[in-house]
Formats: sequence, structure tokens, C-alpha cells
Amino acid sequence: MSEAREWSRGDTARFLRVPGPDDDKYSRGVVGLRTGSSAYPGAAVLGVEAAWRAGAGFVRYIGEGRAADAVLARRPETVVSPHAVGARVGAWVIGSGTDAASRTVEEEHELRQILAGEGAVVVDAGALDLAADVATASATRAPMLLTPHGREFARLQERLGVDEDADRESVATAVAEAVGAVVLLKGARTLIARPDGPAVAVEAGTGWLSTAGTGDVLGGVLGALLAANPEADIADIAAAGAWLHGQAARRAAGVHDGAPGHPIVALDVAHALPGVIAELLA
Repeated sequence: MSEAREWSRGDTARFLRVPGPDDDKYSRGVVGLRTGSSAYPGAAVLGVEAAWRAGAGFVRYIGEGRAADAVLARRPETVVSPHAVGARVGAWVIGSGTDAASRTVEEEHELRQILAGEGAVVVDAGALDLAADVATASATRAPMLLTPHGREFARLQERLGVDEDADRESVATAVAEAVGAVVLLKGARTLIARPDGPAVAVEAGTGWLSTAGTGDVLGGVLGALLAANPEADIADIAAAGAWLHGQAARRAAGVHDGAPGHPIVALDVAHALPGVIAELLA
């Protein structure tokens, strides 16, 4: 039987606030994204859009080519630059829409610099291998939140040598312990495992959420919440982000009062975020 605590609406509301007269774009949270690629430029757009829609005060995108062009075309408010050196960032999102097999030496060096920094880092997709390497190298590193889906998690398990025969919750916790970081294992029942505490569970808002690009949206949401709550427990932020993501999907798909809803695309989820946040703040 699962021992994971179920995350709630009230739990999530603790990490949201209305900006006050003394706030500026920096105090609301600065998110940096090094995501997307020429092969998958949409991942960059989705993460950036979600970070803005989830309340970030400032969003930086690090990248070039098709991905950078797509980000500026969609969200001209975003500050775009080719390199992360010297960027003022409260929380990072890396790896979404990238492939470790096609990563250049320069890209890897920059990602490792981010992982060796002080700000929290959401590590997704094509950067998960680096998170595992950094964790086992006993080097100074940033606080990390790993966000694998099922197949990525299985590869991470194998890389870390974690037993595959235990139940899902136990395995997630074992991976969190092995990597020394919070692990958000995506699924119909998302699990957030800590390396040193009980797991938390978040029920998916709707099955309509299982469509391409929604994981990129989740990355942007998590980055915005981490940047806005620098002192908060990362596992709690992970759960709050997963809850917001699921509720935005329900809102976008029209799932309510027994209505089964309808198909959505990932941008629909990002667009629904402000409405869900408004309801929590009311």
C-alpha cells in the first residue's frame, strides 16, 4: 500500500501570491531555460510560454537558431541570448527538447556549469544523464529536480544501478536517494520522491494531458514556482507545479461536473494556467 501523501489544492495555494507595490520583475522570479533544439524548437516555446503564464517576472532563454527564433516570435518579452554566462537567474530549466546523443561539447560544458551553480535546476529529458553524472561525482552542485517520464526513468534507473523489482514508489525513492535530488516521476499518478523523506502523490488532472509537449509545459511551470519561492522545499514546489499543471489541463479540456472533456494540445495547458492561479488566489 502506498505511503505517499496526497497533495491538495490548499497545499498548492501556499506557493502563490499576488504581487505587491514593492515587487518588480526580479522579485517575482527570474527563470532561465536552456531547452529546445533545431530538431525540437517547440519544446523551447512551450517551456517559455508556461513560465510566463505561471507568473514569472522575467524569463531568459538561452539558445540559438530555430529554437531562439521561435521563442522570440511567440514571446517577444523573453530575453534571448546564446550563452548562460553571467545571466541573472533564480531557477533553471534544462534538457527539454534535447537529445544527449547530439549534444555538442560546448553545450555540455554550459549545462554542467548550470548544474554546478547555486540556483535550483529542473532537469528534464536530454540532460538527465548529466544530472546522474554530477550526482555521483561528489562535486559541488545545484539543488536539482529531475522530471523523467517512464522510459527516461527506466534509463536513469539502469544508469544508477537501482533495483527494478520494487514497487513504483520505492523505486522512485531509491533513485532520489542515489542521485541526491528530488525526483518527479510523471504519470497518471505523479510521484514526487525525496532523497530523505516521504513521497508525495499528485493525481493527474485528466487523461487528455497525455499528449506531446505537456512535459515541456510542466518544466516551465516548475521553473516559475522555484524562482518565485527560493526558500521553499523543492519537493513541495514539485508537487505544487504538478497540481497546477493537472488542473490547467482539466480546465483546458473542459473536464468538470462529470463532463468527459475533449482533446487539447500542450499550449492549451499553458494558456489555462492563469485562470487556475486566479481561482487559487481568490
